[in-house]
Amino acid sequence: MNYFIRFVLAILLTSLSYFLGSHLMNHALSLFQAFIIGISVVSLGSITEAIGAPIWLIVALPFPIGMTLLYLFLDQPFLTWLFTYLIILGLYCIIHMIMSYFFKFHSLIPAWKLSK
Repeated sequence: MNYFIRFVLAILLTSLSYFLGSHLMNHALSLFQAFIIGISVVSLGSITEAIGAPIWLIVALPFPIGMTLLYLFLDQPFLTWLFTYLIILGLYCIIHMIMSYFFKFHSLIPAWKLSK
């Protein structure tokens, strides 16, 4: 699978986790807002990888962007945001494992591989 397809798929799946997670907490993001977060998180991870950063930075750097955008878009108290974000992270991990196991798609950030 070429990089562009993995990149677009990573954006869509990341956006899906934000969209579904916010709906589970009854503080729904719009599809557009979830897509903006997905684009931002995956693009930042890809750019960080492209400049040759270490893998820990590639993984860690997108988190504050996703967290901040979620907080701004939700416009909810801190605890609501925190629980929503934890649900989103859980969904993200589940989606990641399903895509890896069934479809051999080992990356929701194109540079962050679960296996070779």
